[in-house]
Amino acid sequence: MMASLMFRWRQFGAMTLLMIATAALAGCAAQSTPTNRYTLPEVESPPSSPTSSISGNRQLSVSPVEVASYLDQEGIVMQTSDIELNAANQNLWAEELGHQLTRQLRQSLSAELPGVTVVSSAQGGAGAQRLSLSVDQFQGRYDGRAVASGEWQLHDGNRLVMQRHFDVTRPLENDGYPALVRALGAVWKEVARQVAASVRAAPSAD
Repeated sequence: MMASLMFRWRQFGAMTLLMIATAALAGCAAQSTPTNRYTLPEVESPPSSPTSSISGNRQLSVSPVEVASYLDQEGIVMQTSDIELNAANQNLWAEELGHQLTRQLRQSLSAELPGVTVVSSAQGGAGAQRLSLSVDQFQGRYDGRAVASGEWQLHDGNRLVMQRHFDVTRPLENDGYPALVRALGAVWKEVARQVAASVRAAPSAD
């Protein structure tokens, strides 16, 4: 009789623990932080111009933007100290960062260079100048700023026309990831403006 009671008690205790554990897991799942996905703010497209279709108009071919390997992931990167970097788990890019940067660079250059036809590398003609850009930093920083840095090159055929380093920062207007993404968008537009100013001054392809 005693052995039977002990068995039932152990069975009851095991079932109770299982129920408690299941309830705890369900509670954790219910309280988990939702995932947020972000895209960089869109760039306003320039008004169509009749000169854009003129044969012989200067053409600029933009290669896909290369990003550092630690940026090539879903999580938005925060630099928490001079040597520490963390990628967010719940605040993610809705699209590959390299694709967003490439598309927005083309859009911004089209707006900044009305006399130039800006195309993708796949659409560039034989006489097009070629712009390539690599990004070393594109993140939030512990001092409350968004930062973008890297290097770009302008080629005319096999000839290197121009090469520049860029390093642009902007303070966040508010706390949180939405403010960071908007600041990063503004930083990237400034990078595009700097590139456009240099391309505008560079000699055109023959």
